[in-house]
Amino acid sequence: MIIYGGFTFFVLSIIAFVFIFIASSIKIVRQYEKGLVETLGKYTGTKSSGLNVIVPIFQRMLRVDMRERVIDVPPQSVITKDNVSVVVDAIIYFQVTDPVKVVYNIENFALAALKLAQTNLRNVIGDMELDSTLTSREKINTQLREVMDEATDKWGVKVTRVEIQKIDPPRDITDAMSKQMKAEREKRANILEAEGLRQAAILKAEGAKQAVILDAEAVKEKQVLEATGQAEAIRKVAEAEKYKIEVVYNAIHEGKPTNDLIAIKYLEALGNIADGQATKVFLPLETSGVTASIAGIAELFKGSNIKEKK
Repeated sequence: MIIYGGFTFFVLSIIAFVFIFIASSIKIVRQYEKGLVETLGKYTGTKSSGLNVIVPIFQRMLRVDMRERVIDVPPQSVITKDNVSVVVDAIIYFQVTDPVKVVYNIENFALAALKLAQTNLRNVIGDMELDSTLTSREKINTQLREVMDEATDKWGVKVTRVEIQKIDPPRDITDAMSKQMKAEREKRANILEAEGLRQAAILKAEGAKQAVILDAEAVKEKQVLEATGQAEAIRKVAEAEKYKIEVVYNAIHEGKPTNDLIAIKYLEALGNIADGQATKVFLPLETSGVTASIAGIAELFKGSNIKEKK
């Protein structure tokens, strides 16, 4: 019975050992990890994500996280080129590119990167004046990233971004900058107000000038229209007189007057002439022979009328 019990314990022990051995040999590597296999303390290979098998006791696996990670650099006092002390707070983003180097070339990468960031932050900001420091965060980020990326390349890590969270100058400098910005804003406001008044005066003068020009053009247009109307009226009157003469002329010729009728009309016309205010009467050459005596009588009547009036 004792032998049977001992044998059972031995079998159970072997089964437990085999189970533990198999469980220890199976390693699962996650999607964002890489597995470094060491055989008797020596690096022998890198395992990808998924199910992997190693030899327990003789081999072990170190998992390396390949995701991008963040290091928060604590606020620290930095002196600028113009001897102003500012407090700078930064964040570093990095990602492991070579798991072998990050494990075997550096003991504690996070601590090393933190100290490296603090040192280079002092160097970068120490070469800049306060005004440039406050307005050139992107430049500081770029310079610091380039320096750190070059330094961490041998550690198998790439610094993807460096962000300056805040730069706090001393209180007296902040107050002075606030007064300066207030004065600058007031200056811009005064300039804008003066520019507005100037622009308003220019627009007012331009409006007055345009009004004078429009008035002059209106007067000119009125005069042109009046002259055009008068010319048109004269032309219409002349055309009417022309038409009247043509109608009378045509009517006389169409009536075929006799010599006696023409003589009578001459006498009537001479009578109308004699009634005028002229002292001299000019007769057409062709009628002078026919109406010489009549003209003489009209002249005598004209003379007698003048004497009576005197």
